[in-house]
Amino acid sequence: MKVKRPEHEQIPEIALTWFQECGAALATVIETWGSAPRPVGSLLAISADGAIAGSVSGGCVEGAVVAEALATLNSEKPKILEFGVADEDAFAVGLACGGNIKVLVEPINGPHGTNYERLSELVSWRSKGIPVIVEHNLINFNQRIIPQHSKHMTSALEERLKLDKSGLEGDLFFNVFNPPLKLIVVGGVHIAQPLMNMARQMGFQTVLIDPRSAFVTPSRFPNERINNEWPDKAIQEENPDLRTAIITLTHDSLIDDPAIIQALKTPAFYIGCLGSNRTHRKRIDRLTKIGVSESELKRLHAPIGLDIGSRTPAEIAVSVLAEIIQTLRRGF
Repeated sequence: MKVKRPEHEQIPEIALTWFQECGAALATVIETWGSAPRPVGSLLAISADGAIAGSVSGGCVEGAVVAEALATLNSEKPKILEFGVADEDAFAVGLACGGNIKVLVEPINGPHGTNYERLSELVSWRSKGIPVIVEHNLINFNQRIIPQHSKHMTSALEERLKLDKSGLEGDLFFNVFNPPLKLIVVGGVHIAQPLMNMARQMGFQTVLIDPRSAFVTPSRFPNERINNEWPDKAIQEENPDLRTAIITLTHDSLIDDPAIIQALKTPAFYIGCLGSNRTHRKRIDRLTKIGVSESELKRLHAPIGLDIGSRTPAEIAVSVLAEIIQTLRRGF
C-alpha cells in the first residue's frame, strides 16, 4: 500500500500549487544552534494570501517568517533571517528550549533561488521517487538541483543522501529530498500487526511477505500490501534500496533464511531478525555453512530491536522501529 506523505513532507508540492493559484514563497531552515526545535532542511510554504504549511520553528518565529516571506513577494529577492532566543527568555516567546535558527526565505516568483522552473523540476524528480539534493548558493542565491546518479552527485553528497542529512558547507547549503522510507516485513505473525501499523503512521511504505496464506488474511492485515511469493523472490521483486529496512519474524528457517540471503544482496540500510541470542547463533551457523561471509553477517541486527524491556507485541514493535530509526539517523 502506498502511503500518502504527511503534510510536512509535501511542502515543495504544496508551494508549487499555491504559486500557481495565487503566488507563494518558501522558507528553509539552513542552520541551527543550541536547542532549535526544527532540524536543518525543514520547510515552510507561505501562500500570497497568508496560508502556511510546514514549520521552521515549531511556531515561535513563524509569524515573523511569514511577514518577511510576504514582503519578498514584492521585492522578488531572497533573504536570510536569523533568530536567537536565550534560554531564560524562551518561554515568553514559545521556544521552550531556547536555541538559534537561520532561515532562507525565497519568493517563488523571483529570478533567483527556488523559482517556478526549479521548483517544478524538484517536484518532478520527487514524483519519480528519485533522491535529490538542492544546492543553494547563499551569496548570489543561485540554485542547482542534483538528482542521484547525476554527474554532479559527489561521494560526499551521496553520503548526505544516505544519512538524510541537509547542511551547510561554506557558502553552499545542501538540502536533501529523499523518497519515502520502505519497510519489508517477512512473516505475518502477531508482532507484524502493530509494527506495520506504527510504521505506516511514521510515513513508511510497507509490504508484508508471507507465502503462508493463513497468516496474512485480510482480517488480520486489513490495510497492508501483501506479497505471497516465496521470500527471496518477493524481496527481489520489491527492489530494496538505501531507504529500505527489511525484517524477518517467522522463526522458521525455511522462510527466514532465504529472505535474509536475498536481503544481504541489497543496499537496505537495516536488516533485522527476530529471535533470541541462541536462535541467532544457530542462524549464523546455518548461513556460514552455505557461504555467507562474516562481513555480510555483521549487517544483521539480532536479536532485533533496542533493549527497552519489551514484553507485548506492541512494545516489541516500538523497540524494532526505534532501532530502525537509530540506524538510519546515526549511520550504518
